[in-house]
Amino acid sequence: MSHLRMAQFGTGHGHAAGKLHAMLNHQDVEVAGVYEPDPERRLLLSRQDGPYSDVHWFEEVGEMLDDASIVAIASEGRNDESLDQTEQIVACGKHAWYDKPAGDNWTQWQKVVSMARDQDLQVQMGYMFRYHDGFQKIANWAKSGLLGSIFSVRAHMSTGLPKEGREVISVHKGGIFYDLAGHMLDQVVWLLGRPTKVTSFFHNDGGMVPQFMDNTLGVFEFDHAIAFVDIAAMEPGPTARRFEVYGTEGSAIIIEPFEPGECVRLVLTEARGGYSAGEQIINPEIRGRQDMYNLELNSFLAAIRKTGEPDRTLDHELLVQESLLRATGGIVD
Repeated sequence: MSHLRMAQFGTGHGHAAGKLHAMLNHQDVEVAGVYEPDPERRLLLSRQDGPYSDVHWFEEVGEMLDDASIVAIASEGRNDESLDQTEQIVACGKHAWYDKPAGDNWTQWQKVVSMARDQDLQVQMGYMFRYHDGFQKIANWAKSGLLGSIFSVRAHMSTGLPKEGREVISVHKGGIFYDLAGHMLDQVVWLLGRPTKVTSFFHNDGGMVPQFMDNTLGVFEFDHAIAFVDIAAMEPGPTARRFEVYGTEGSAIIIEPFEPGECVRLVLTEARGGYSAGEQIINPEIRGRQDMYNLELNSFLAAIRKTGEPDRTLDHELLVQESLLRATGGIVD
């Protein structure tokens, strides 16, 4: 199979180096280069050990966007840059591997998705837990009916951020919720669909950066279920990240921390689906962060080449961002 030429737009996202590493090491990808709009950052990264040390650096964005041989671009700018950059990628007729979340401007994000549909382009968001075996198992159990009717989902994904990180993210309404909750909402709406009502509680309890919401909770109501997503920025490590799904016939919990996610507690009211009644511990395949990036890329390439269906539709990518912005106030119900 011939190589597919890709590039990277921006380097400021926290996943950027890992995504470039995935592209550089994929047997079916040729990396044409990287464009970073900040020349000082470009110089700094080029002098460091790691994936950026040996790549070609584009001097102008047009060198990348106007190159017809480049089929797809990883959008890896900071969260306040990336939606504009993704719009440029799609407007030039290229597929976008877009790192989360999809910007603050709901109207613009809808426009980008519409442009992609019109050109039959893939836009795949970088929610890597789609490729986490524990999350995949729980989604399959829930969607198959193994757990009965799902009535509650609880997701905890806190972190510990220094002042500098809080200052960068503080430009976004919702603070740490804006930055991280999309990972959990990607799972929640995959299981439950569109929330009927969204209520959020955003606090600045750390006080380190007054305008930064650092202790947050989103409550998402559905016709027959409620989901709770809580994210804080001051949890001491190692953080106790946890994902819980409760149904009328069983429950499934990724026991913290969900990276690497070594254990899933499954409880069933009766034996079915090859599992026993009562409590049992399931040991998923352990996939590190880079493993999940690699699987993301495999999925993206298969969708581009039409050798496989996208793992999530563009409608789903829209729904995740809509749900996030409904919580942060970027969309008013």
